[in-house]
Amino acid sequence: MSPWALLFLAAHLAAGEPTSITTLTATPAKPTKPDHAVTLQWSNLPDPSPLDYVAVYSPPSSGDLDYLGFLFLNSSASWATGAGSLTLPRLPDLRAPYQFRLFRGPPGRNPRVDQHVDPLPDASRRAAVSGNVAYEGSGARPAQLHLAFTDEVDEMRVLFVCGDGGRRSVRYGPAGRREEEWEEAPAEVSTYEQRHMCGYPANHSVGWRHPGFVFDGVMEGLRPGSRYFYKVGNDLGGWSETYSFISRDTEANETIAFLFGDLGTYVPYNTYFRTPQESLSTVKWILRDLQALNDKPAVISHIGDISYAKGYAWLWDHFFEQIEPIAANTPYHVCIGNHEYDWPSQPWKPSWAENIYGGNDAGGECGVPYSIKFKMPGNSSLPTSTIAPDTRNLYYSSDAGVVHFVYMSTETDFTHGSDQYNFIKADLERLNRSRTPFVVFQGHRPMYTSSNESKDTAHREQMIQHLEPLFVKHGVTLALWGHVHRYERFCPMKNYQCLNTSSSFVDPGAPVHVVIGMAGQDYQASWEPRPDHPEVPIFPQPQRSMYRGAEFGYAKLVATREKLTLTYIGNHDGQVHDMVEIFSPQFDTDSAPDKLVGAMPKKMRYLGIASSVMLAMLLGFMAGFAVRRKTDPARWSPVQDEES
Repeated sequence: MSPWALLFLAAHLAAGEPTSITTLTATPAKPTKPDHAVTLQWSNLPDPSPLDYVAVYSPPSSGDLDYLGFLFLNSSASWATGAGSLTLPRLPDLRAPYQFRLFRGPPGRNPRVDQHVDPLPDASRRAAVSGNVAYEGSGARPAQLHLAFTDEVDEMRVLFVCGDGGRRSVRYGPAGRREEEWEEAPAEVSTYEQRHMCGYPANHSVGWRHPGFVFDGVMEGLRPGSRYFYKVGNDLGGWSETYSFISRDTEANETIAFLFGDLGTYVPYNTYFRTPQESLSTVKWILRDLQALNDKPAVISHIGDISYAKGYAWLWDHFFEQIEPIAANTPYHVCIGNHEYDWPSQPWKPSWAENIYGGNDAGGECGVPYSIKFKMPGNSSLPTSTIAPDTRNLYYSSDAGVVHFVYMSTETDFTHGSDQYNFIKADLERLNRSRTPFVVFQGHRPMYTSSNESKDTAHREQMIQHLEPLFVKHGVTLALWGHVHRYERFCPMKNYQCLNTSSSFVDPGAPVHVVIGMAGQDYQASWEPRPDHPEVPIFPQPQRSMYRGAEFGYAKLVATREKLTLTYIGNHDGQVHDMVEIFSPQFDTDSAPDKLVGAMPKKMRYLGIASSVMLAMLLGFMAGFAVRRKTDPARWSPVQDEES
């Protein structure tokens, strides 16, 4: 019997009350892997209420109000009898034991509310406490493995977490080589502390949990396009499972990537805000697609708003456990979003961004966990102007086969003359289009969207002013954005002008903008309403918006030297719901499909364009004459929309 139970029993005996006490057990007490479920069972709970709950704690020394989350007992079919059971799947190893405490409802006066302004349980009427649950080898064995490119094409980086900072290594070797003959490379270690956090809840006992120690090992001298096996750890604390990956091949004639933003992580209990269950489906479908590739390499891009931990440190642990099945075998690249970085004292807050930057979107993290837990190519950084470490992984680029990928920070200075602007400009000027005919640019907040995100209007205008001229001058193929939790594909854009409305065309020299923030997070403002329809809002689709939908999912990119194809895959069925094909201008136009502009000889092309313009003018005049007395000229027209 636990000490808490003994104290509870003594109190009842002293009061002359019945000695039957409420019990709470958690099994198994020593699970071997985080994917093993923990079962909670209780009995002898008198006068059960539907608001009785079990709270989750780690470490066990946490105060009653510093819970990770809670589950209402009425989730069990037998709760009304005073006995029942609940199951918690996939609790990550937090490098400290878990403990569970049963509390009576209804909640009392608790000044705290969650991030949706709903009241939180007050943890004031404790009825039972479980024994501790600690993973076998907790903290010593490596966890949360994820890969990334380095600046060298013959290397691959792996990052992982342990509970202590002792020496760890990565062992690796090509397929077919015996493990005894593998190479071994030491891993560097880093961490951060509670004092580095910039605000609540990240620097408070309710949100802070020690992040463990992040190890960074680099596998060198890799043969291009080859399968390698690896594991991380040491002989004392244990080794991870063995994983594998396909090494980078910059001379490959095909590139495959999976891209999305705003994934977040799901936890199997109520916590301080709603967590997105759809994020599990996104990972599941991407894993399916990766497994179907066999020995073809791929890259994953997650463009901002990564875990949505927002100052609750253990949600990062949940996130990395959730993505490990894909990230331990495929390079997982990220860029920073507002929910990793924004805080009131952030260094760059121009006057036009007064209502955009400087909030508390990151829950006091100010980019610190993001900067330590990931390590992307390049060396971009920015001081936080506090005692916290510099913010890293802001902007960088890398080649993968026929695609040059560029990542930016929409949260730090990107305007003309800034370090980031100069990096982007120099990077695009160095492009070798014979080696990488396609350029994919990525950032968090979008340059174009038809979502009703009026707060970010000034931000979009600044991006169009400062960055779009670089995109057009240097022929960026695709510009991918998150932040808006929808999918929306625009035509190739230049200063709000649409250059081609087809879904298959030769690159016109301006990027196709696609918003891909539909990976998991669910809250989203509506589409932009028509301004002349205030009483009964309607949400027409602008002509420049080729396709938009609210289905969760992700984007898949497949590129050869001739063509780049981007598809939108929905989580509800794992099928393609939108597609665009962009042919390289270097493509042999004589063999291109007839529907492509580039397939025509120049003289015929100009004649065709002129004829089309004349016909369009004639039809437009006739249509306008017919409807002018009935309606105002429409700036909007409905285009294919999956929502309908």
